[in-house]
Amino acid sequence: MSGYLHELTLRLAIGATELPLELRDSHARWLHRQQRHDGGFAGREGDSDPYYTAFALRSLWVLDRLDKAVAERAGDFLRQRLTRRDSVIDLISLIFGAAILEMAAGEVVISDEDTTWRTNVARLLSELRCSDGGFAKTPEGRAGSTYQSFLCVLCHELMEVPVPNVDSLIGFIDSQRHADGGYLEIRAAKRPGVNPTAAAIGTLKALGRLDIASEGDTIEFLLEMQGDEGGLTANTRIPFADLLSSFTGLTTLVDLNAAERLSIPRVAHYAHSMQSPAQSGFVGFTLDHTPDVEYTFYGIATLAMCAGLSSV
Repeated sequence: MSGYLHELTLRLAIGATELPLELRDSHARWLHRQQRHDGGFAGREGDSDPYYTAFALRSLWVLDRLDKAVAERAGDFLRQRLTRRDSVIDLISLIFGAAILEMAAGEVVISDEDTTWRTNVARLLSELRCSDGGFAKTPEGRAGSTYQSFLCVLCHELMEVPVPNVDSLIGFIDSQRHADGGYLEIRAAKRPGVNPTAAAIGTLKALGRLDIASEGDTIEFLLEMQGDEGGLTANTRIPFADLLSSFTGLTTLVDLNAAERLSIPRVAHYAHSMQSPAQSGFVGFTLDHTPDVEYTFYGIATLAMCAGLSSV
């Protein structure tokens, strides 16, 4: 693993060492119980898939609790998915999950000699490229998505395959910038959101084209999203915070060298409040009552990020 995702995951792993041992162990035990008989992990319903499997593996790696038995079973599951034509989200999840397993446990899922698979994935990504320079969610899409473009850039990064025509992609990202300072998810959107803003800044950073000095309005937009609960809301129309927006917003402010302007203790307090009883996973927001693997990653990652910032 290299680049953007490696830097982020390493930052989270370092921050997680500052968390209480009981918290780390409790959530790790909960994650271990979520592994299915096929070696994968699933959402609140349905079968195992690479998306939730990658979130579980990321969480366990950050917590330093990714043991060999879990890794081997997860590796078997991901290898079985190599021949399937999954969505781009599942593809990047598979690639990221494979990178984690190889780095953390020496479990090889995608052989370096398997250039055909990488070529096929790169071809699939090229089919998502739109005339506006961005990547769409499906080959039939006619307009780029900020989040999908971010995922595709990360997919290229993990495969060590250069992104074609970077300038047109940068032009697309610039076109998604809103007057309020945030970024739009699609060009038809009426208001910017924390998550597309995080995707836009993440794309620019991953491509080495982030100019922090030009993102002053973006910083102000993100700072305004911290609500009464302490976490960040998804946009100006949503009245309650959620863990996803809290993590992506905080991460983006770190990337923009402005995290100190956010109330980190309030973000940490909010993330703590999203834990299920007995520290058995995390829920996504106040009205949510069922923990899942994805939000457990966002909860652990938010706490790890806050702990790392507080220890500096």
